[in-house]
Amino acid sequence: MISDTAQLAVWGYALAAIAFFLFGLYVLAAQRGRGAGGALLAALMASAFWCGSSALFASGVPYASLATVLTGIAREAAWFWFVLQLIRQIDVRHRRWPALMTIALIGGRMLTVFIDMSGVGILGNGAQNSILLQLLSGIYMLVLAEHLYRTLPAESRWGLKPLCLALGASAVFDIYLFADAFLFGQIDPDAWAIRGSAHALVLPLIAASAARVPGWSIRLAVSRELAFHTTALAASGAYLLLVAGAGYYVRYFGGEWGRALQLALLFFGLLAFGVVVFSGAQRARLRVFINKHLFPYRYDYRAEWLKFTNALDAGEEHDLSQVTIAALADLVESAGGALWLADGDGTMRVKARLNMPDCDIAVPADDPACVFMEKHGWVLNLEEYRMRPRTYEGFKLPSWLYGIDDAWLVVPLISGDALIGFVVLLSPRTPFDINWEVLDLLKTAQRQAASYLARMQVAEALIEARKFDAFNRMSAFVVHDLKNLVAQLSLMLKNAERHKDNPEFQADMLETVAHVEQKMRHLMMQLQKKSAIDRDKPVELGDILRRIRKSKSHDRPLLSLEIESEPLWVKANPERLERVIGHVVQNALDATDDDGMVVACLAQDSAGKAVVRVTDTGCGMTPEFVRHQLFKPFQTTKSSGMGIGVFEARQYLLSLGGEIVVDSAPGVGTTMTLLFSEVTQTPAAEPQMEE
Repeated sequence: MISDTAQLAVWGYALAAIAFFLFGLYVLAAQRGRGAGGALLAALMASAFWCGSSALFASGVPYASLATVLTGIAREAAWFWFVLQLIRQIDVRHRRWPALMTIALIGGRMLTVFIDMSGVGILGNGAQNSILLQLLSGIYMLVLAEHLYRTLPAESRWGLKPLCLALGASAVFDIYLFADAFLFGQIDPDAWAIRGSAHALVLPLIAASAARVPGWSIRLAVSRELAFHTTALAASGAYLLLVAGAGYYVRYFGGEWGRALQLALLFFGLLAFGVVVFSGAQRARLRVFINKHLFPYRYDYRAEWLKFTNALDAGEEHDLSQVTIAALADLVESAGGALWLADGDGTMRVKARLNMPDCDIAVPADDPACVFMEKHGWVLNLEEYRMRPRTYEGFKLPSWLYGIDDAWLVVPLISGDALIGFVVLLSPRTPFDINWEVLDLLKTAQRQAASYLARMQVAEALIEARKFDAFNRMSAFVVHDLKNLVAQLSLMLKNAERHKDNPEFQADMLETVAHVEQKMRHLMMQLQKKSAIDRDKPVELGDILRRIRKSKSHDRPLLSLEIESEPLWVKANPERLERVIGHVVQNALDATDDDGMVVACLAQDSAGKAVVRVTDTGCGMTPEFVRHQLFKPFQTTKSSGMGIGVFEARQYLLSLGGEIVVDSAPGVGTTMTLLFSEVTQTPAAEPQMEE
């Protein structure tokens, strides 16, 4: 008759063998292709045979001792091989010491067995040597588990963490068992009796890693209902044990009232247990918890994220608002919907529609639905609201939602912490179950879509601001030119009182009026088109200076012209170049008294560049003004000036590759040198710019 310890060992190893064998069969059925799954299957089957041999040995079957030793060595070798397979997949250095150490340990175990079978005692006590080698195997398995965990990247440890914990726990148990045996010269029978059960208890951790790591080519699937009921049963058992333990403590340490308190506690515990068991809300929370933590997700979130991102990127070529509706609708098989966006005046207006009738509903930003979505970030499921309105914490469905036929989901678009809009999705094309995974996916997708739409709104506002800025800048230039034209007309009217009977003055007046009319018409066309109407073409600088001198013939002092080198041709817009040089000349005339001198000189420097130099004997400017204010818009020393002419002149010359150099001193005068980078001696060298 065997002892109680032996019976415990038989049952423990037998049940462990069944557990390893059944799990091995499941892995065999779930294995797909190559990978570490084959090594895991070999380790599980070797463990099953080892546990079976150990059960036979504990029951006293003859020759089972040798089978136990050999299957134990095979089990250790299989688990070492499995861990080495995993390390080889992730270790880029391809270290050789793990494989060499494994071969040495397994070879030493086999050598010890053969020496003991031969009866030759050349290595001393064979049993003690076997215990020492098994102790070293446990330590080595612990080292391999730690090495595997350390080799993994931090972002990938989640998958193999349960396996490393399982291997480490088994190794620690073996280290304790064989360290004790090595110290006292024999194995503790009680510890050995539960060794198989201890190794089988880590199987759930191994299964968790097998389910988490797709590289093992294993696809484990467990019924969600089975997992739900199993978890509920385990939690119920743990709760009842806790209540029973508390009742036991109260009964034996509660004095005269102990039994009464025990009964009261048990009754309260059973009542609370019944409330939880029959509560649909609690069961729903437990089901969601199990689905989140024990099963693969319904979606491949990486694939869904890439697909959604690619769909939004298509909005660069198409309407981003409509693309957003289509992308969100595809996630839930919706037929279409509409997108509302904030328009800047505190109102949400329809921005785009997809497979939906025309809708002009304007929703205030302080509407209860908008406030609720911005506060909670929830997706409003209208079907769920109609069946269970209490789920939405007292939220009242607004009347405008009732006016949208076939409305199904309202997805908020939240950028940062602000609601920038929302999407109303229509009913799905096929029945579609909305659960926590779908809601999480929609919440993630709406955040990304909201960031795209917010960026689109900012870009549109920036473009609009730039258009206004360009229009305002052009308007400033036009007003500046109009000021000069008005000055010409004013001067002509001033002289008309004295020379109105002079035929030459009359002809000159008509020519001036025609010139002003042409200039104003040109400015109006330019303002309407918001751009220059003429393209660049070869322009002769001497002709421009002569036209400017003629247009300034009524001004005082008279403009003197010196042309040292001609013809000098540059490629520019004729009208704009004449306006720019005219601004510089007009500034010199305005700064100079009637008895002063203003000279415009055209020359060519040693590098072959054209130079227009305008010199006056006017009031001049300080170096600080020239350095810090002259070339900034709306900075001027004239009481009636606008500070636009020099700024425009410098900007235009820079666009042509030239520059303006200023030399000025207060009370002495100013010299402005206009440098042109590209010069051609003949217009024939340039292509014709007009048809």
